[in-house]
Amino acid sequence: MPRLTTARTRMPTLFLNHGGGPWPWLEGPMRQGYARLEASLHGLIATLPQAPRAMLVVSGHWEEAVPTVSSAAQPPMLYDYYGFPEHTYHIRYDAPGSPELAARVRDLLRGGGMVCAEDPARGFDHGTFSLMQPIRPQADIPVVQMSLMETLDPAAHIAMGRLLAPLRDEGVVVIGSGLSYHNLRAFGAAGGVAAAAFDGWLRASLVGADAPAREAALEAWDKAPAARAAHPRAEHLLPLMVAAGAGEDGACTLEFHQGDFFGGLAISAFRFG
Repeated sequence: MPRLTTARTRMPTLFLNHGGGPWPWLEGPMRQGYARLEASLHGLIATLPQAPRAMLVVSGHWEEAVPTVSSAAQPPMLYDYYGFPEHTYHIRYDAPGSPELAARVRDLLRGGGMVCAEDPARGFDHGTFSLMQPIRPQADIPVVQMSLMETLDPAAHIAMGRLLAPLRDEGVVVIGSGLSYHNLRAFGAAGGVAAAAFDGWLRASLVGADAPAREAALEAWDKAPAARAAHPRAEHLLPLMVAAGAGEDGACTLEFHQGDFFGGLAISAFRFG
């Protein structure tokens, strides 16, 4: 598979917070809780160096034995939540897929010695569609979704990101879609102390640090202050590892920060390069 068309400018990579369930299609207090995050996502495309050819979204809601990419030309929807209003099980985010990009991802990973699979049936889960709706409501940019590895090994996900770095020169934005705090048993004010401690460590470890230092920190993330209180399980943090790896030695900057998300949680998003 040849490389995609060379871009004029190297794209950044991003770790973004996708929020809970189908929040962009809700009204009332839950939607209001996302006001600042939503505003930041609305403006994201305008901050890129050029219009993206496609988006590769690594979703914290998809785990497989090996990295797997959605290869459908028109991916379906996967409503991977429960307890929401009936209309949220009929919403659509009709961005096209890109079998070409899926094949390019497969070849990059296999070329680097990593097994990769394709899934032509996998639909967009809310880690993708609830993020992409505020970013690009027109749904006119091709989106390929990618899984985590079920080992949840941070070093392996950083390595996977490094292999994906050439996409940045081909007009593709690599997005890690997760949450920088993800403990649903202590959400809101109950998780405030842990969220603040972990988020402070995360920002100090990434912003302004060189690539070896930040990768070493991410590989040992579970030794950070309040790490397991913020992330009892790592799946919503690992998309950050992929974004950091794909960012290579580019500078890390703070993309978004909110200290009172849902009544007291500190959350952050990051840009590499």
